[in-house]
Amino acid sequence: MPKTDALPAATQPDPRRWKALIFIGLAQLMVVLDATIVNIALPSAQKDLGITDGNRQWVITAYALAFGGLLLFGGRVADLWGRKRTFVVGLTGFALASALGGAAANTAMLLGARALQGVFGALLAPAALSLLAVMFTEAKERAKAFGIYGAIAGGGGAIGLILGGLLTEYMNWRWTFFVNIPFAIVAAAGAVLVIREPAEGRNRNRLDVPGVLLVTTGLVALVYGFTRAESDGWSAGITIGLFVAAAVLLAAFVLVERKVKAPLLPLRVVLDRNRGGVYLSLGLAVIGMFGLFLFLTYYLQIVLGYSPVLTGVAFLPMVAGMITGSTQIGARLMTRVPARFLMAPGFLVASIGMLLLTQIGLDTSYPALILPGLILMGLGMGTAFMPAMSLATHGVQPRDAGVASAMVNTSQQVGGAIGTALLNTIAASATTTWLAAHAGAATSPAAAKAVQFQGMVHGFSTAIWWSFGILVTAAAIAFVLVNAGRPGTTVAASSAGTTESNDIPVLVH
Repeated sequence: MPKTDALPAATQPDPRRWKALIFIGLAQLMVVLDATIVNIALPSAQKDLGITDGNRQWVITAYALAFGGLLLFGGRVADLWGRKRTFVVGLTGFALASALGGAAANTAMLLGARALQGVFGALLAPAALSLLAVMFTEAKERAKAFGIYGAIAGGGGAIGLILGGLLTEYMNWRWTFFVNIPFAIVAAAGAVLVIREPAEGRNRNRLDVPGVLLVTTGLVALVYGFTRAESDGWSAGITIGLFVAAAVLLAAFVLVERKVKAPLLPLRVVLDRNRGGVYLSLGLAVIGMFGLFLFLTYYLQIVLGYSPVLTGVAFLPMVAGMITGSTQIGARLMTRVPARFLMAPGFLVASIGMLLLTQIGLDTSYPALILPGLILMGLGMGTAFMPAMSLATHGVQPRDAGVASAMVNTSQQVGGAIGTALLNTIAASATTTWLAAHAGAATSPAAAKAVQFQGMVHGFSTAIWWSFGILVTAAAIAFVLVNAGRPGTTVAASSAGTTESNDIPVLVH
């Protein structure tokens, strides 16, 4: 057991770490809400700029492709270049890209701005999480910090829906971009003044350029493949070609990472049983959750006739549930019970909420069915997210903290992109099949509208059933693979060579 009373000053807890958490959380909120805030503004932007229906999806996809494809690169840049510096550069670039998007005069300018937001987001997100990982090293403090961070990461998407509705309805769609600028300025100024990165956590190795090229093109091909499946179908040549290309590129990436001296993604990071279980279960859970955001937004606005603002407000109980689950349940129990006893039950509680929401109809009562479903979803996801995010960076060597953090974001971003495309395809197919079977049921314009809505609801319900199954699978994976004890009391989380003397001091050997 190494001596902990002789730690150099650099490894002592930073006295300003709690102030730093405010600015790290603010930056994370900006990145997470940006994934959904533009969704509600999209119809207005499309009309204003004359964006075609074929190009409309690229406003969302350009961001997801750049963000998801470059996250591992961004994580390793943070390890090599310094997390604080990467964090500030990411914030600055994100603000400039947001200003460009808000001032967009045509489709090309808007799509370029969205891609740039994704590029700088890929620098910012892993730098934020890895700063948290190396600044909070004491078990109880770490639990509290990750509880706050988990609540932001989980609830940010729903907050984006609310903010998007308010800005679009009462101001202008351009403000869904401009709103990022004050967030970024405050977070960057705070980072410069408050954040002090531990010096011993820097990775001095050279950047693995072949690894960067292979994983970036592989992830872009994978995400783009699901996007094309949504528009062209699963059996289309372009869809199959993209999936084959993704498999070949990612397999080549694994081979390269095994051979090179300084890999972009050291395989010890993902082959650790606990971290691998976290990445896989978290990615699946996000597939289910993004599906819910997408379908419930359409259902509330189109079928039940809610305004954009009211739709956002309808999601507030889910945000409250996430904050409660993350800070009051997850953070309080994380140092007392093994992570899988929070993650697996959390995902199961969320799946019960999803199960309730499969019962939506043309005149479903919000208080009777949708409200309890959303609260259960929020509580479950909040409880599971917090220990998952902490465990994903727990026990990792400081020099790998950035790339381990990037894997958390990668699993979420790729899961979100896949979930949106996959579940949208399932819903559209179920709606088409249902409408074909009930084609003769409409005897008047009002009846035709009712049949159309009923087909839409059937499609949503079918996709939500799939989301329910995906969440149950995430719970099973978390329970079977994640076998770490209570964080801060054991090195069970560290089975892949993470017990060297330069580990984050939270571990007790």
